[in-house]
Amino acid sequence: MYPLIRNRRLRTNESIRSLVRETVLSPNDFLVPIFVVEGKNIKDEIASMPNYFRYSLDLLEKEVKELWSLGLKSVLLFVKVEDKLKDNTGKETYNPDGLMQRAIKTVKHACPDMLVMTDVAFDPYSAYGHDGIVQNGRVRNDESVEVLAKMSLSHAQAGADFLAPSDMMDGRILAIREILEGSGYTDTGIMSYSAKYASAFYGPFRDALDSAPVDAQDIPKDKKTYQMDFANRSEAIKETEMDINEGADIVMVKPGLCYLDIVRDIKNTFNVPVAVYQVSGEYAMVKAAAEKGWLDHDAVMLEQITAIKRAGADVIASYFAKDVVKLLGC
Repeated sequence: MYPLIRNRRLRTNESIRSLVRETVLSPNDFLVPIFVVEGKNIKDEIASMPNYFRYSLDLLEKEVKELWSLGLKSVLLFVKVEDKLKDNTGKETYNPDGLMQRAIKTVKHACPDMLVMTDVAFDPYSAYGHDGIVQNGRVRNDESVEVLAKMSLSHAQAGADFLAPSDMMDGRILAIREILEGSGYTDTGIMSYSAKYASAFYGPFRDALDSAPVDAQDIPKDKKTYQMDFANRSEAIKETEMDINEGADIVMVKPGLCYLDIVRDIKNTFNVPVAVYQVSGEYAMVKAAAEKGWLDHDAVMLEQITAIKRAGADVIASYFAKDVVKLLGC
């Protein structure tokens, strides 16, 4: 007897496969990370992130216009801070004429409808490479949150649409929401890095911003006292619930591929948009393996990004964003 149901009928050719495909990528899925530096006419390739660059403000304007022409409507800004401006107080984070604040204005001038999200983080400004103020060998939580709130307000004043706190300090979402509300920025959104793990996949990113923890006495050697233990699963639900209750509009899981179970857990539990950050190490591995001829770059890139969306991501922050939309001809 032959089977009445043959699942392979729906796989016969590309036309039927595309017709019944459950997960489809489009430019609307992507949030594009952009690294910004001081100077002029700078497009500096990041050694550990092939074909990804740091831009000076003049070339940032050109890059943003290209992204918009490709249908990419959202960017996430990061800044590489000059060493002379780094300290243990974070005062440069809320300088109204700081690099981040000028980058926000540059993007909005170049492309007013571009959604601008900003990295709210202490480490690019820290002399020690940590996400908060370091005292007596510890990263101080509450003192750091005060700086993060001031930083957030300065980003909103510069024109940011969304703030993306990536520090993992306790209570920072509430502090940011309160300072925004109290200052009249009720429409400024928060995308919280709710489940950010202490991952080994961040290395190339820290190269890009020179933001790795310094190796010095009385300075924590890593970020494990505030970023999550990668062995933990249910803790991500607790962290995410707290951030939602404190006023987060979008929640994020970071990194991507090793944490797709977390993405699905959060998507199934909460009725809020879920973002996933496909991080620098994930990007660099594909680039390195493809350069060796060990895998098909484009095929693996699409498979990974599709897996992230299939797991439940509504927003995908990825260094592959431009490559994907060009490949798909969106």
